[in-house]
Amino acid sequence: MSRLFLAPMEGLADYVLRDVLTATGGYDGCVSEFVRVTGSLLPARVYERDTPEILSGGHTRSGTPMVIQLLGSDPEWLARNAAYAATLSPHGIDLNFGCPAKVVNRHGGGAMLLANPALLNRIVASVRAAVPANIPVTAKMRLGVSDTALAIDCAAALAAGGAASLVVHARTRDHGYRPPAHWDWIARIAAAVDIPVIANGEVWSVADWTRCREVSGCDDVMIGRGAVSDPFLALRIRGLMDSTPSAGEWPLVLGQIAAYLDKLHARIASCHEHGRVKLWLSYLKRTWPQAGELHAAIRRMQDSREIGQVLQGLSSAE
Repeated sequence: MSRLFLAPMEGLADYVLRDVLTATGGYDGCVSEFVRVTGSLLPARVYERDTPEILSGGHTRSGTPMVIQLLGSDPEWLARNAAYAATLSPHGIDLNFGCPAKVVNRHGGGAMLLANPALLNRIVASVRAAVPANIPVTAKMRLGVSDTALAIDCAAALAAGGAASLVVHARTRDHGYRPPAHWDWIARIAAAVDIPVIANGEVWSVADWTRCREVSGCDDVMIGRGAVSDPFLALRIRGLMDSTPSAGEWPLVLGQIAAYLDKLHARIASCHEHGRVKLWLSYLKRTWPQAGELHAAIRRMQDSREIGQVLQGLSSAE
């Protein structure tokens, strides 16, 4: 049976939203936002803050296995940090070779590493050697920096370095998140390596998931912004909910937003709560017009208690 994974989404799917989305169901695993590695050994408190699933055996509260993703460009320091992270009960160590963010790329990390297949190989090999054999080391890549000329070379370098599997986001760094995703390139990569390949990019619906699998030839898919826009997407793919969103589901969405706000209360500074809720609504309104109306109603609010009252009033009215 095909597997579904929740993607790491820096600045969007923090562990609170990760908790809400995996609690909805349908996922075989999830990956943390990246933990940035530079020239030091990160202490436990960094992982406890960013990947608190380690306090629960490496699972979200709903029981979904979590993999810690590391981002950096120095093989030695990535290996040292991976060795320590592996002691914290994650279900794997993932290496980020796909982040297109300028602040990351300026320091030679993320997708910029795709210009140097030999360095990719050294990084994966160093991390693989430092991590116990029972902990999988995986990688996530894009198709290249500005073009796809090195896509196959990069994938082959990662596989040869010891990556147990490979997630391919079917766009280059310069493509950013602009459609379309080039799923046909995932098929080329999968044909060139002898490790499992997981397709990623531009899956917003059950129809997208079906076509992505057909074009890429991959059974397994990782979904990201599509899951944020429709928190029931994994259940729809599993055939456990209607394949198409409906207005009648809005009360369920309201319940999830309220649960998200409650979880935010316990974990982040109150001054940031309203921004996180508005960010999620900016994605939800792609699926439900009611989310756009709610976003407009709370747009000027900066007190999460006010937002909570609005949510409570809407829930009572449904």
